[in-house]
Amino acid sequence: MTVRLDLAGARRVLDAALDRAVEIGRPMNVAVVDGGGHLLAFARQDGAKLGSIDIAIRKARTAALMATTTEDLGTSAAPGGPLFGVQVTNGGLVIFGGGIPLTAADGEIAGAIGVSAGTVEQDITVARAGADAFPAEP
Repeated sequence: MTVRLDLAGARRVLDAALDRAVEIGRPMNVAVVDGGGHLLAFARQDGAKLGSIDIAIRKARTAALMATTTEDLGTSAAPGGPLFGVQVTNGGLVIFGGGIPLTAADGEIAGAIGVSAGTVEQDITVARAGADAFPAEP
């Protein structure tokens, strides 16, 4: 049975990411989308960069639609890479770290998390904390 990402699950992912952002002292924008890339939950912490709102949502959407982390997609999309130029497809994809798919135990993408407002490393750290809160088993 596939794990479906519902609002309660999206909130668990969101809250875990927000908690990690507080721990590292960096206000973040955090988006959680379903498997089709549609927004389920979003939060902007006080002081998070306003320009990063859209980036967080696009990171989550990218990770869900492409079934990979935005960090890994960036490697493939680099000049000379097999997916060079992919970032201009699908309404604009993000090809740097901070987007992570939420994968069910059967390998199906149930959704994704996207984080933006810190360094790429901070975004990845916060996104990973959220992704780790997603249950792989029903």
